[in-house]
Amino acid sequence: MAVTVIVGAQWGDEGKGKLTDLLAAGADVVVRYQGGNNAGHTVVVDQEEYKLHLIPSGILYPETLCIMGDGTVIDPECLAQEYDGLTRRGISCDNLRISGNAHVIMPYHRLLDALQEDARGAASIGTTRRGIGPAYTDKTARDPIPVRMWDLLDKRLLRRRVEGQLAEKNTLLRTLYDAEPLEVEPIVEEVWGYAQGVAKHVCDTRALLFERIAAGDDIVMEGAQGTFLDLDYGTYPFVTSSHPVAGGACLGTGLGPTAIDSVLLVTKTYTTRVGSGPFPTEQDNEIGNLIRERGREYGTTTGRPRRCGWLDGVALKTAVRINGATSLGLTLLDVLDGLETVNVCTAYEIDGHRHIVVPSDASRLSEATPIYREMPGWCCDTTQVRKYEDLPQAARDYVSLLEEIAGVPASIVSVGPGREQTIRRGPL
Repeated sequence: MAVTVIVGAQWGDEGKGKLTDLLAAGADVVVRYQGGNNAGHTVVVDQEEYKLHLIPSGILYPETLCIMGDGTVIDPECLAQEYDGLTRRGISCDNLRISGNAHVIMPYHRLLDALQEDARGAASIGTTRRGIGPAYTDKTARDPIPVRMWDLLDKRLLRRRVEGQLAEKNTLLRTLYDAEPLEVEPIVEEVWGYAQGVAKHVCDTRALLFERIAAGDDIVMEGAQGTFLDLDYGTYPFVTSSHPVAGGACLGTGLGPTAIDSVLLVTKTYTTRVGSGPFPTEQDNEIGNLIRERGREYGTTTGRPRRCGWLDGVALKTAVRINGATSLGLTLLDVLDGLETVNVCTAYEIDGHRHIVVPSDASRLSEATPIYREMPGWCCDTTQVRKYEDLPQAARDYVSLLEEIAGVPASIVSVGPGREQTIRRGPL
């Protein structure tokens, strides 16, 4: 039995979906432990692309049990669309299980998310307007009792929950945003309709995981977003509303920390970010544009162009420590093919002081001047390489530098989106 947690090292979009799909081939169970449909994982199989926002990346393996854990927030409309889209493409989804404790993103959450962002104006924090923040807010507030997946199995209970929520939400809509109030029945009917196709998959996933652990199954835990979008450890307030870090795998599933055997920290060989917030190594120039186009750096969920820059080794070192990473998964090495030189940020200078880890006061990052180490590039194509020793020496030197900065080995190096474009180097 082995339990592996897959975590993003940056601000999300690191290629976790591909590596989850890769590890799912040898796993018995894949678990998504937090977040909602503000995340997007892209998996390419035989040149066919699958974009997943809620359902775990392991769904493409029919023998692998796929669990949406207690810590997720689920938009029934998005889930129904994703579920139906997969089944139309021949993916049965019979191996899907959904936690009854997972909270539900309701239509009023999406509305409030958009109204709140509009009201912030220039101070917007860059949410995806998918309702994730308001859903997690209601989960924490507890009263009126929010809707959970269990409630989608009983229409009378669902109606009671919506009535309680709208008694509060309509007051907010009228008085704070000068918006029209919402009616109970249309919302109940809409959500109930979306839920019917997936209701059979709702169960006690915590108990199921306990059984699978006892049976000695191999389990992969999949986080959404990345370390620096974590509610506590990210670049607050430009963060998500949950815990993408490895510790979030325990909170979002019910498994204790001693159950975890390894943590695979996934990082691009450069750095990207979507939305607002500090980004010390951002290249708002020709290099940034080149990386964006070569890496197809546009959001899977929103389509927004990602901000691009050189790899931030300070953030990488910090992410290793926060997550207790045991190895690295390096993705998109091929995007740097052909560059004459590549840079890696090895430290920040802030107010005359050098930092080799990200300061806990994230507001100071806007004042950070990155200190770079320049490395020679490799002017050749790596997308056909299948053995590490066949990579050009300059690419291997680059990987070695990242290992040195991180303090853990790179067990996986990816040179393209396909399953076959993955080099395995050792244990996780």
